[in-house]
Amino acid sequence: MSQANSSDADGQIWNIGRLINWTSQYLTESGSDSARLDTEVLLSEVLGCERIMLYTRFEEDPGDNVRAKFRELVKQRAAGCPVAYLVGHKEFFSLKFKVTTDTLIPRPDTEDIVQNVLDLTKGNLVEPNAIADIGTGSGILAVTLARELPQVQFVASDISDAALTVARDNAAFHAVADRIEFRCGDLCTPLENQAFDVIVSNPPYVSEAEFEQCDRTVKEFEPRQALVAGPTGLEIYQRLVPEAKDRLHPNGWLVLETSPMLAESLKQLLAEQGYRNVDIKPDHSGNPRVVIGQI
Repeated sequence: MSQANSSDADGQIWNIGRLINWTSQYLTESGSDSARLDTEVLLSEVLGCERIMLYTRFEEDPGDNVRAKFRELVKQRAAGCPVAYLVGHKEFFSLKFKVTTDTLIPRPDTEDIVQNVLDLTKGNLVEPNAIADIGTGSGILAVTLARELPQVQFVASDISDAALTVARDNAAFHAVADRIEFRCGDLCTPLENQAFDVIVSNPPYVSEAEFEQCDRTVKEFEPRQALVAGPTGLEIYQRLVPEAKDRLHPNGWLVLETSPMLAESLKQLLAEQGYRNVDIKPDHSGNPRVVIGQI
């Protein structure tokens, strides 16, 4: 990436429109499948404006300082670093969340956990007073549900202290920190002797073989322990499902994200552990994504 000055040899200014077009092509050649979006997100971050505002500023000369900062971010993106880590945030359920390399980058599929919990409440299948989020990571599930269900108290646990620091920041940013207690520990252990009306979790469910096939943006940058469960991908569920049963009130619900390839096996696991009303719910693309069961 060589454009360093405000204009090139033929006197053309490196204005915002030209930067976007050139960088989009550069990132496409570097392997990005969302090069235009990546370019606009990075540039709007450096400029401190909303991405939509770029379209009113195409002719503007952003200045050498902006170009230098932008160029450095683009180099890192071309080397594989995900945009969310470069800008330090990602949208989830229309909310802005801080992310770092200590946390997974939120995926749209995980929004289906939130929606399924809301569907349970709207259908009067549960009137929750207490919800636990196991493996909270950046806190997206606990924080989003706290925003949607203002009467509910939450406990959010994770094995990573560093991830919990990010989650606490997100809870404070979204003004729900007073209703979420963050605890460090493995799976349901931090829940002590409490019982909950709903337990949600997006645990590691990638198999070791699948992880080796992942894109480098995942393999080289996102935390492995938050992704990989073991040889089959079911290992964490095999511990979590029986543990959660002992932490749910009678008629309480367990709501789990999973891989479409594991959904049937996970449904069977819940049934074997004595859960009732076990069901598989599709994601926004129609793939089996969320498995629910009731005690």
